[in-house]
Amino acid sequence: MSPKMKVFLTRLLPSEAMERLSALFDLSYNPQERQLKRKEIIRGAADKVGLISMLSDVIDKEVMESCSFLKVISNYAVGFNNIDLKVATAKKIFVTNTPGVLTETTADLAWALILSIARRLIEADRLVRSGRWEGWAPTQLLGNDVHGKTLGIIGLGRIGRAVASRAKGFSMKVLYHNRKRVEESVERELNARSVALEDLLASADFLSLHVPLNSETHHLIGRRELLQMKPTSYLINTARGPIVDEKALIEVLQQRRIAGAGLDVFEKEPRISPKLLRLKNVVALPHLGSASIETRTQMGLIVAENLKAVAEGRIPPHQVNPF
Repeated sequence: MSPKMKVFLTRLLPSEAMERLSALFDLSYNPQERQLKRKEIIRGAADKVGLISMLSDVIDKEVMESCSFLKVISNYAVGFNNIDLKVATAKKIFVTNTPGVLTETTADLAWALILSIARRLIEADRLVRSGRWEGWAPTQLLGNDVHGKTLGIIGLGRIGRAVASRAKGFSMKVLYHNRKRVEESVERELNARSVALEDLLASADFLSLHVPLNSETHHLIGRRELLQMKPTSYLINTARGPIVDEKALIEVLQQRRIAGAGLDVFEKEPRISPKLLRLKNVVALPHLGSASIETRTQMGLIVAENLKAVAEGRIPPHQVNPF
C-alpha cells in the first residue's frame, strides 16, 4: 500500500471536511484560528506535495520555490487571485478552486446586504439593544423600499445570475453589464437587459458587483463611476475588495453622493479604514459570502477531490491553470 500524499492545510475547516482530508492524506494543519504568515506557510508546506490555501494566503514565487515537493495547490475559494498562476504553471504545479458550490449562498448574502442597508436594519438592531428605543414613531429610521426598484449587476456569471433570479420576488427591473452579452434565453429567464456601464451606473438603485479580481477589474468602481450613480443608490460588494477604490468610496459616502454601501469585502482586508467603519450608511461584514455550514463543508470536500485526483495521477476536476 502506497503512503498517503503529504498535505498542509493553512486553516481549520468544518469537521466533516477535516475528517475526509485526514482519511485520504497525511494531513498537517494550522490548529490556530489565525492567518499564517508567509514564513509559517513555507515551514508547514516545505516537504508537502499538496497545499490547501485560503483566499487570504498569498502563494507567490517565494512560497513555491521554497516548497520544492509541491505538486498541487488546492485553493479553498472560487477566486484564485491570491496565487501566482504564471509561476505555478511554469513549475507544473496544479492550481485548483471550488467553483459552483458557493453560488447560492453568496447570492443570499448579497440580498441580506441589500435589505440590511436599504432598511437600516443594523442601525435599528443597535437602537433596540442600547435601551434607548422609546417606541414606534412615524419618522423613525426611515429607509428605502427594495421592491419595484432597479437592480444593476456587474458580472452576470453564476453568482450574478443567482442574485438576479431573486429580484423577481421583489418585482425589480434588472439591468446588467458583462464583458460579453449572455444568451437571450438567460436574459428572458432573468428578465434582465444588457446595458453599457455608464447607463447601468446612472440607472441602478442597487449596484451589485460579481466580477473576479484581475488587472482589468482592479478599481473598476472608482470616483468617476461612483459619481455617475444616483444619490439615492446603494453599492453592494460581495466579490473582492480591490474592485472598488475604497478611498473614493469613503469620500463619496461621506458627502452623501450615494445613499450607502453594503460590503462583505474590503480593499486591504482584514484591515479596514476607521473612516469607513464610522459611517452609518455602511453595513460591513467580515467576508461571510460562503459562510454557511453546508457550503463551507462542501468546499472542503471539493478541495479533497482535487487533491485526491493528483494523488492518483489524474487531472484534478477544477484545475484553473491548464498545462
